[in-house]
Amino acid sequence: MVSLAGSQIPSPSPGQSPCAAAAGPQRRPGRSMRTIRSALLQPDSAPGSPAPRDGHGNDDDSGDSDIENLTDSVIDFHLSELAATAGPAHPAAVAKSSSAINAAATELLELSRDFSDYSSFNSDISGELERLAMAAAGGAPRSDAPDAAAAVDLNDLESMDLSPDAAPLERVEPFVLSCVQALGTDAAPDVRRAAAARIRLLAKHRSDIRELIGVSGAIPALVPLLRSTDPVAQENAVTALLNLSLEERNRSAITAAGAIKPLVYALRTGTAAAKQNAACALLSLSGIEENRATIGACGAIPPLVALLSAGSTRGKKDALTTLYRLCSARRNKERAVSAGAIVPLVHLIGERGSGTCEKAMVVLGSLAGIAEGREAVVEAGGIPALVEAIEDGPAKEKEFAVVALLQLCSESPNNRALLVREGAIPPLVALSQSGSARAKHKAETLLGYLREQRQGVGCRAGSVAATSLPR
Repeated sequence: MVSLAGSQIPSPSPGQSPCAAAAGPQRRPGRSMRTIRSALLQPDSAPGSPAPRDGHGNDDDSGDSDIENLTDSVIDFHLSELAATAGPAHPAAVAKSSSAINAAATELLELSRDFSDYSSFNSDISGELERLAMAAAGGAPRSDAPDAAAAVDLNDLESMDLSPDAAPLERVEPFVLSCVQALGTDAAPDVRRAAAARIRLLAKHRSDIRELIGVSGAIPALVPLLRSTDPVAQENAVTALLNLSLEERNRSAITAAGAIKPLVYALRTGTAAAKQNAACALLSLSGIEENRATIGACGAIPPLVALLSAGSTRGKKDALTTLYRLCSARRNKERAVSAGAIVPLVHLIGERGSGTCEKAMVVLGSLAGIAEGREAVVEAGGIPALVEAIEDGPAKEKEFAVVALLQLCSESPNNRALLVREGAIPPLVALSQSGSARAKHKAETLLGYLREQRQGVGCRAGSVAATSLPR
C-alpha cells in the first residue's frame, strides 16, 4: 500500500443524495423476405405486426443470468479483477506467481481484441491492458517518499519512462503532488487543463500509481473539470477518472466526490472521445451495485441510447456494455425502453461483422425481461431480425439470438405465434442438432414452447406449422 501523510479517501456524507409500425409488405430493418412473402400469401394476417399482449407483466430477471453467462467476452466486466491482481502494490500480486498473473492478463487481452477496434478506441483502457499483460508480478516495497514539496518540472513527464524499474513510486510522487496542486481552483484554466492531461497520463500505466493518485486528493480536484466549457479539459478529466477507476479502491472515492452526475453531463455534452470514455467510466463505477440505480437516476440512459445511434463503433460497444450492466436494475430497463433503446438495438443486430451485433442481442434479451420491453421488441421487428441471425449468423450470434428469443417467448404465447409465423422452426431444429451445447439446450427449450402453442388458441399458420414440430 502507498501512504501519503494526512491523506485519506473521502467518504459519502450521511444522508447525502445520490443525485438529483409500418404497414404493408415493405422490407424494413430486420424484416426478412421470408416474412414479406408470408404477408403476401396470408393477407388475412399480419405476420410482422405485434400481437395483443398476453397480460403478463412479470419481471422475470432469470433470463439475465443466462445472458450474463454468455457475456464472458465483455472485457470491461473483468477490468477490476485484472487491476486488483496485476498491480505491484497489491499483496495479491506478491502472493501469485508472475506467470499466473501474466497468463490471466494475456487471456483478458485476447478477449478484448475479439470485441474491440483499437484503431477507433480513444480511451486508455486498451493501453492499460497492454501494460498489464506485460507487467511483472511484484515489486520491491517503496521506500519513504522524499520531501513532497520538492520542486519538479512537470514537462519532464512527457518523456519520462514510467515503467516500475525506471520510475519507482518515490520518484513519481512529487510529480503527482505537483499535478494536484496545479488542479487547484485558483490556478489558471490552461494550467488546470495541462495538469488533468498529466494525471491522465500517469493513471494510464500502473496500478500502484493509480492508487497513489487516488489518495493524493486528485479525484475531487478533477470532478469540477467534468463540467468545463473547455472540451479538451473536460476530455482530459473524463479520461483521467476513467483510468483511475480501474483501481477498485478509487471507485468509492470517485463516487464520494460526486462524480456520477458530472460524468453524465460529459456523456451528453463532450467530444466523441469524452462521451465514450464517460460511458466507460460509468461502466467501471457500476461495478459498485449501489451505483447502478444512481447512475440511471442521474440521467445516463438517454445519452447512452443516443450513443447507440450516433457514436463510433467503439462508442456503440461502450454504450452497449454500460447499458447491459445498468439494466440489471428493473427501473433502468424501464428507462432504456422509454428512451427508445429498442429500435437502435434491433438495427445493430443487422450490422454483422462490426462487433456490435452480439452485444446488441444481449442487451435486447435483457430488456425483454419486462413486459414493455417485449412489446417494444416486437413492434421494432426484433423477432424477424433474431430469426435471421439464427438462420444466417455465425455460431456465437445464433447462441445469443436464441437466448433473446427465449426471453421474448417464455411469458408470451402471442410472441410464440409470431415466431412460428416467421418461419423459425426449421432453423431452430437445425440449431438443436448442430449448435453448441448451450445453443442446443436453448433451441430445444424454445421448440418445446412452440410445440405447446398448437394446444392454445393461435393463428391458422401457427397451428399448422406447430403440428410438424419434432417430438
